[in-house]
Amino acid sequence: MEFMTGLIGIIVLLVIFAIILYNRLVALRQTRKTAFSDIDVQLQQRFDLVPNLVKTVKGYAAHEKEVFENITAARAGVGKAQTEGDRLKAEGALGGALLNLFAVAENYPDLKADTNFQKLQDELSDLENKISAARRFFNNATNELNTSIQQFPSNLIAKNFGFQIEEFYELDDAQEDAIRGAPDIQFGS
Repeated sequence: MEFMTGLIGIIVLLVIFAIILYNRLVALRQTRKTAFSDIDVQLQQRFDLVPNLVKTVKGYAAHEKEVFENITAARAGVGKAQTEGDRLKAEGALGGALLNLFAVAENYPDLKADTNFQKLQDELSDLENKISAARRFFNNATNELNTSIQQFPSNLIAKNFGFQIEEFYELDDAQEDAIRGAPDIQFGS
């Protein structure tokens, strides 16, 4: 009888431990989803800003057709993305296309002096800073979830309940180079 009570006690403790691990994994997954939602808000604002930016630049640099086509294609790619990973890749392409747009804008002094362009540039710069901060939080949440999924004993719970390793929000090489190597350009007077 004493053996059975001890065995039942051990089983109850194991079940409680499994529940705690499962709940921790669920909480980490939710934190990651919330972090992605934060990024999504900023990315949507950037997505909505792009047409105004392109329209303003087109007035000054109408012959830069390839740049505008690349931005249009990148923006369309964001709209077509079906999965979270595809969306993050498409957003990376849009960010790269915007960097090219601002590089082209450097060749047009009148454009750089345009107050509408300056306002859009400031808004985009602010959004990029917010996206960067949200990306760091998202990647931290992803790292915590992935680590927990891989660590023993939570990996046993994760495997049995369908938790999977998640993707980070990483910039492509061109964006990393542009961010690290580009000087801080101000389009003001």
